[in-house]
Amino acid sequence: MSRSRFIMFAAIVMALSVNSFSQTPVCNDNICIAEASGGIVPEGEIFSVVSPVGTASVKLLEQAPRLATLKGKTIAIVGGSFMASVTHPELKRLILSEYPDAKVYVLSEIGSAGVYPGPGIRRRSVEDFQARLRELGVDAVISGNGGCGLCTPKEAGSSIAAEYIGIPSVTIAGPGFADQVRITAANNGVGIARVALYPGAFASHSEKELLENTRNRLWPQIKKALTEPLSESEKVVQGSLAVDPGATVFAGNLDDVNRYFDEMNWGDGLPVVPPTMDRINEFLKYGGLAADTPVATLPIAHRNTLALHVAACGVMAGCPPEYMPVLVALTKALGGAEFRRTLSSTHAWNPYCWLNGPLARQLGIDSGQGEISESANMRIGRFINLALKNLSGYYIKQDRMGTFGYLMPWCLVEDEAACSRIGWSPYHVQQGYGMNDNTVTMASALMWGNNMAPSTEDPKKISELIAWDVTQRCQFALGSGKQYTYRTILLTEPVAGILSREFGDKSALEDDLIKNARRPLHERTFASYYANPGSRKDGGGFSFSRYEKRIGRTENASLTPLPEWYALPEGCAGEDIMTIPVVEPGMTAMLVTGDKARNKVQTMPGGGYSTIKIELPENWDELMREAGYRPLSEFYVL
Repeated sequence: MSRSRFIMFAAIVMALSVNSFSQTPVCNDNICIAEASGGIVPEGEIFSVVSPVGTASVKLLEQAPRLATLKGKTIAIVGGSFMASVTHPELKRLILSEYPDAKVYVLSEIGSAGVYPGPGIRRRSVEDFQARLRELGVDAVISGNGGCGLCTPKEAGSSIAAEYIGIPSVTIAGPGFADQVRITAANNGVGIARVALYPGAFASHSEKELLENTRNRLWPQIKKALTEPLSESEKVVQGSLAVDPGATVFAGNLDDVNRYFDEMNWGDGLPVVPPTMDRINEFLKYGGLAADTPVATLPIAHRNTLALHVAACGVMAGCPPEYMPVLVALTKALGGAEFRRTLSSTHAWNPYCWLNGPLARQLGIDSGQGEISESANMRIGRFINLALKNLSGYYIKQDRMGTFGYLMPWCLVEDEAACSRIGWSPYHVQQGYGMNDNTVTMASALMWGNNMAPSTEDPKKISELIAWDVTQRCQFALGSGKQYTYRTILLTEPVAGILSREFGDKSALEDDLIKNARRPLHERTFASYYANPGSRKDGGGFSFSRYEKRIGRTENASLTPLPEWYALPEGCAGEDIMTIPVVEPGMTAMLVTGDKARNKVQTMPGGGYSTIKIELPENWDELMREAGYRPLSEFYVL
C-alpha cells in the first residue's frame, strides 16, 4: 500500500483534491462531481452525499526532538510480547556493547504502560509508567514486540506514554503490524510513531534466527529511529474531511458515489445506498434527534460521532429509517469497554448483536429459523460492519488484524414469548430491565456455527452435553487461550423447555455449568504449551511438566472425578484426575432463539457484552402508524 493510500484508508483523511479516481473528479470548494468523457456528467439521478465519518477528538501532540546520540543515555526496553525474552536481552547487550556508558533498564525494572486510554480516561498503569520513566531519568523507550492485533496496541501504548512526556520512542513490530502501531499512535495524538520492523513471525523463528535478526535487522533500525530528526512526511494525518456535518462532499450518479466511497474506504465492498441529507433527515425523524446531536465518542479513533453520522451509516447499509433508535443504541454499545477490547486481534473476534423487547417484533426483526439471514437482521449486521469502520475507525490490515478476515456481523433476537412459555426470564430482564423495555446487546464471537442437537429428554444429560461443549469452546482453537471466557449459548425452545424442567431459570443452569464444566489439566496444558497465542513455550524456559504445574496453580486445578463424557467403559475402574474449571459467574449469556422445530444448542466463545436501552421518541406510535405499523403495545409480552 502506498504512503498516500495508507494515510487515506487508515485515517479517512485525504484532501478531496488528491483523490485518485478512475474518472477524474472535478472539485469546487468541498464538492466533487464525477467528470465523464467530454466533461459531461453521466445520465441518471445525481446524488449529493455527506461524509459518514466524525471528526477526531484528540489533537496531535507536539513531539520532542529525537536524540543526537545514544552515547551516555538512559534507555528503557519494555514490553514482554512475542519472544521478548530473547530479543530484549540481546538489545540490551547490543546497546551496552556499542555505548558502554549508557544505562539500560528492562521491563522487570520499569514496567510498561499497556494500551493507551481514550480521552478523558485515566489509567493507573500509564501514570505509574510515566512516573517511573521520570524517576529514572529515561531518555528513550524501546517497546515490543508487536506481533498480534492485541499485543501491538499494548506495546505501542508504552511508546505513546513516553512521547507524551517528551521521551523519544520506537516500537518493534512484525510484518503487517507496523501500520497498526502508526495508526494507534495517531488515534491517540502521536502523529509520528517510529517502528523497527522484525522480518517474520516471532514465534516461528528459532532462537538463533531471533538473535541474528535482532542484531542485523532490528538494532540498526532502532538506532536510526531514536536519533534521526522527525519529518512532516512521516506524519499520519488525523481526523476526517474538513467539512461541516451535513455538507455535501461529493455529487454523482449511483456508480460514481459507490466508486468514491470505495476510494475513501467508507464502504464495505458492497454497493451502498447514497447517504443524502433527504434520506438522513428521515432517519433523524424516527430517532427524534437533530443532526448535530452527539451520540458517542467511539474508540479506537476517538471520533465525535453525531446522529447524522449514525444515520448516514444506516442509509448506506440499506436500513429503513424506522431502525434509527436501534442504530443509535448500537452505536452507544460499540463504546462498551468489554465489547471493544478484542476487535483488533488476529484471532478475529466477530461483532454481533441481539435485540430484546417488543420493538424487534414491531419492526419485523426475526427470531426464528434462519434469523441472521433474514433481510431485516442482515441490514442491522451490515450497519455494524459500516459503523466499525466509519464511526469507530477500525480498518482491515491496519487495526482489524484477523488473520483470515471476518464474517459479516449478524443480528439475533431473543424469543421472549418462548421464554414466557417455559418460565425463563429473557436476557434483558436478567440484566434488570423491564420485560417490555427495548434493549440491544453488542457482543463478539470467535466462531459461528457447528451446533449440537441433543437427542434426549433428560435435562441433566443435556446439561452435561452443554458442559462438554463449553469445555471445548474456550478462547481460541483447542482452548489454548483463556479458559474463563465469555460465551453466548443459543438454545432453541424445544431444548430450553426440557432444561426448564430441571433448572428453574437460566442462572440455575449457569450454576450447573460452573460446577460441572471442567477440563483435564493435561489436555489444557498441551494446548497452551504447543499452541500458545503469545510467545513460544516449546523449547523455552519451561519444560512441559513445569508448565503443567504452573497452569494447575494459576487456573485452580483440583482433583475431581473424571467428567462423565470422559468416563471409562462400564466395569472399568476409574480414578480421579486433575481438572480445571472453565466457567465463571456472569460470563455466560443464554438466549432462547432460533428454529422452534429443531432441538439445537450453539455455543459461541468471545468477548464481553454491552447492553443499551433503546430510547424511542415520544411520538413513536404516531410515526409508526403513519408508516403502516401496528402500535408497539400490541407486541408486548405479558
